Amino acid sequence: MTFFPDYLKNYPNMDTAFPLHMSLNSLKQGFRAHRHDFLEFSYVVEGRGWESINDVKHEMAPGTFTFVQPYQVHEIFTEPGSTLVLYNCNFSMDLLMGAGHGDGLADLIEPSSLEPYTTFTGHMQERVRFLAADMLKEYRGEEPWRQTMLQARLKELLVCFDRERKALARTAEAARTTETEVDVPGLQSPPFASAASHAKTSASVWPIIHYIHRNYREELTLSQLSERFGMSVSRISEVIKETTGQTFVHFVHDLRLRHASSLLVSTDYSVVDVALEVGFGSYKTFARIFRERKGMVPMAYRKAKRPL
Repeated sequence: MTFFPDYLKNYPNMDTAFPLHMSLNSLKQGFRAHRHDFLEFSYVVEGRGWESINDVKHEMAPGTFTFVQPYQVHEIFTEPGSTLVLYNCNFSMDLLMGAGHGDGLADLIEPSSLEPYTTFTGHMQERVRFLAADMLKEYRGEEPWRQTMLQARLKELLVCFDRERKALARTAEAARTTETEVDVPGLQSPPFASAASHAKTSASVWPIIHYIHRNYREELTLSQLSERFGMSVSRISEVIKETTGQTFVHFVHDLRLRHASSLLVSTDYSVVDVALEVGFGSYKTFARIFRERKGMVPMAYRKAKRPL
């Protein structure tokens, strides 16, 4: 029997102007295999267990920070007799993009041979725990500049994570180089073989997915993608279905409807303007697809979701 992991499409606050959800969770029995099209990080503060990302496992212990990319199959296992306590944050990739996309954090969601996790120790473990706790406090509060502080904390945590894993990778590479030069000249093992091999196989897929995420508001066709990425239309269609679990058209519509839902709830744009803003060529098409997916027309959705 073929195994299909859960495809999670929603998280609290997703359909808002600030799509981010932060929580502190206790897992006694892990969490089932799943994937989603948003970003996620976790930080362990208590307990022990294991984590699998695209079939590559690593240990989880206090100080372990994991950054999960869109569409990666992700599963958590709790060590028998233990309880994993971890901060968890779900958020849109748009929150990593600064004005003009010049802050460099968009690089974190590009294919990489680096591991998607690291384990902090010493003062850095305490610092990251403080940042995560402070971020949760901001998330639950109503202080002025709340969203600014949340975005700043999010970026600071991800910068700490990326610096740490790069430092560990450099140290590991230096140790391997020294060992090779001294013991077995000419023989070298590729660094992070499991992560590197996965990055290599997905490298041709993720730029396409990433491009669609950034340009779904424009007119997109498989022929355009084929020309841009040098792959046949049939192959692009196939890898999109394999990666997202959706056809190309369904995938693009899903991204547009998610954006539209956010605009309907958080702005006073007319429904026609919302349709055009998210990339639908006509209101009629937008209204039909919206009703098919959401079970109600756009105006009814706005009334149902907006606070009184």
